[in-house]
Amino acid sequence: MMFMRAAVIRKYGPLENITLEELPIPETADDEVLVAVRASSITFSNLALIIGKPLIVRLAGFGVFKPKYKIPGSDIAGRVEKVGRKVKKFKPGDEVYGDLADMKRGGFAEFVSVPETAIAIKPANQSFEEAAAVPESAHVALQAIRDHAKVKPEEEVLVIGACGGIGSFAVQFAKYYQANVTGLCSKGNFELAHSLGATRVIDYKRENFSRLNRQFDSIIACVGNYSIYDYRRALKPRGRLVITGGSMKQLLQCALLGPILSRKYNKGFHNMLVKPNVDLNFIRQLIESGHIRSLIDKCYRLTEIESAFRHYKGSHSRGKVIISIKT
Repeated sequence: MMFMRAAVIRKYGPLENITLEELPIPETADDEVLVAVRASSITFSNLALIIGKPLIVRLAGFGVFKPKYKIPGSDIAGRVEKVGRKVKKFKPGDEVYGDLADMKRGGFAEFVSVPETAIAIKPANQSFEEAAAVPESAHVALQAIRDHAKVKPEEEVLVIGACGGIGSFAVQFAKYYQANVTGLCSKGNFELAHSLGATRVIDYKRENFSRLNRQFDSIIACVGNYSIYDYRRALKPRGRLVITGGSMKQLLQCALLGPILSRKYNKGFHNMLVKPNVDLNFIRQLIESGHIRSLIDKCYRLTEIESAFRHYKGSHSRGKVIISIKT
């Protein structure tokens, strides 16, 4: 039996509960692909899987009393090691990337076995670390801009959290769809937001975007703790708010009051659920053509995973926090 290193969580609680263990390399079913993972990225859902908060995530399928998935990690990039006999799309040696959030996770390990539908060929011009920053965040950003906000050329789009994991992609996708992008971020990130495609920037520490004499066709809220009434004031008639993250208060307000305000003010207020992996090939094309790039805040080794989560939890990351896994 062959073994691998994996980050394991067996009970909810503090980050010290993450342990590095030797486990058997998973078996590969006929319709699965064994991936030698080279890099993964930290997402909010994986933090929630470890600490068990907010409590609603336990009811959403993470396990009520203990974690349902003992190996966290959803975004992966790596190399195909082995394929099941029914697999048609991949062969050993292929470099791939994907999101395992809707499956059994397991990305914080040297190997993971996944259905072939969970992965795609990774962008040729990206390292494994850069590719691991893409799957979930880019999917959320793309679907928020294209499918929910339905951004059109020359529209005014505000991205809240413009230099974060999802926000940095949202700025780029809005620019790709020829919108005029305003980024909300800290003053220290102004130059970075401009480089991603924002034509204007607002310092969230100094100005309330809802009190400015400006309105937007779409607002993409990737972070924040704003009132839904702030968003209402900042939206043009028939404007669209898409919330992809932020505080539980912000999400609950939108869920409870959004339908009422949408009818009353003829504006759209939506929380967003992502459809994972459906756009991996399209995103790869945009990355390879230079329209989209990854933004990495910091890389950690698998042995430093507790420190990586502490950094993610305690800071406003500029892009993604990456776990580099050498096999």
